[in-house]
Amino acid sequence: MSPTWRSEDEPAPVPITPIGWVRVVLKGGLAGLVTFGCLGLLLLVRLIERPVFGLRRPVTPYITQFVCRAFFVITGIGWLIEGRPMVGDGAAVANHSSWLDIFALNAAKRIYFVSKAEVAGWPGIGWLARATGTVFIRRDRAEAQAQTQVFRDRLRAGHRLMFFPEGTSTDSRRVLPFKTTLFEAFFDDGLRNEMAIQPVSVIYRAPEGQDARFYGWWGDMGFGEHLLKVLAAPRQGSVTLVYHAPVPVAEMANRKQMAQRLEAVVRAGLQDRMAEPGSRPE
Repeated sequence: MSPTWRSEDEPAPVPITPIGWVRVVLKGGLAGLVTFGCLGLLLLVRLIERPVFGLRRPVTPYITQFVCRAFFVITGIGWLIEGRPMVGDGAAVANHSSWLDIFALNAAKRIYFVSKAEVAGWPGIGWLARATGTVFIRRDRAEAQAQTQVFRDRLRAGHRLMFFPEGTSTDSRRVLPFKTTLFEAFFDDGLRNEMAIQPVSVIYRAPEGQDARFYGWWGDMGFGEHLLKVLAAPRQGSVTLVYHAPVPVAEMANRKQMAQRLEAVVRAGLQDRMAEPGSRPE
């Protein structure tokens, strides 16, 4: 299992004012109503979708996408896209900064996340992840063959997989080295000539006056504490998704070369946006 990324320079706690708690109640209540109301609808639709279509999900991903787009409207966090999500068969990878990544990437494209098995047992988040079709895996070489078969089945069912090769979230200001293990499945003889992997840079801009790492979620930060901080903020920042050109698997010699290529593209995309006017230094 990948260790959690940590920083020696932790951000100072952000106190929540009385008016901040009002924002938490209003925004959190509405977001919760939309999320769990639509989750109930999704589960009802799956009762029909599963026996009729099996692994294919022609309807429920649209419900997930609606919830994620609604989240940004409710919270006031800006959400922007640059480039185009790819259309052909394959997967996508991105840098990982926060639980907000899940909402941002799902809002842009109907996708299925690949996540470490422990997430399935997390209160709330694990339930949502299972309902929306997340692929849970263990980073264990002994299970590599079984995981390859899971990926093969999902990809052939038309699913667009999304995963975070860093293996942990950061402070949103860096890209860690990409781990190569999960890329092995795409070099299977039955997949490599048909698939491409699209790199995506996820760039956060903090609210005015806040630490540049405001949306980053790492180390020992609790999910509930971080969620409250975001909901209580008087002003919000934004998240931008930069979709780079897909990389055909067949053009890469092996998983290590693929991981290095995708990592370089994602890191360059993040660094370029951080260097733009208006971006505060670390």
